[in-house]
Amino acid sequence: MKISKTAAASARRLFGFCQTDGRFDESKLRIVIARLLESKPRDYKGILTAIQRLTRLEFERRQVTVESAVEIDDSTRQRVVAGLAHQYGPDLVIQYQITPALLGGLRIRVGNDVFDGSVQSRLNRLANAF
Repeated sequence: MKISKTAAASARRLFGFCQTDGRFDESKLRIVIARLLESKPRDYKGILTAIQRLTRLEFERRQVTVESAVEIDDSTRQRVVAGLAHQYGPDLVIQYQITPALLGGLRIRVGNDVFDGSVQSRLNRLANAF
């Protein structure tokens, strides 16, 4: 579905109302959607589609995957979580995975950002340099 510029702008503005202290507030989103469905302004379906997309992007931005070659201990996990919370905020959903192909180090994905400090990526960069 093609979303008009005005519908996208309205959706961004309404999605901005769903923020509390810079954090996404799901209860406010429910209120905004209920009022939008109640009043049914012009192109409200496009606005709802755009709000749905913005909400999906917000949830994806909060998803964190930490990959390591071996199981990481609690102190390392706490340091990783503290560093990510400092950079991205406290509302992160963290998932740990063991990926033996990394050989060592960590690969961390936060939304679209990837921090790759694995031995595998270093070896690949070294191989590409030759």
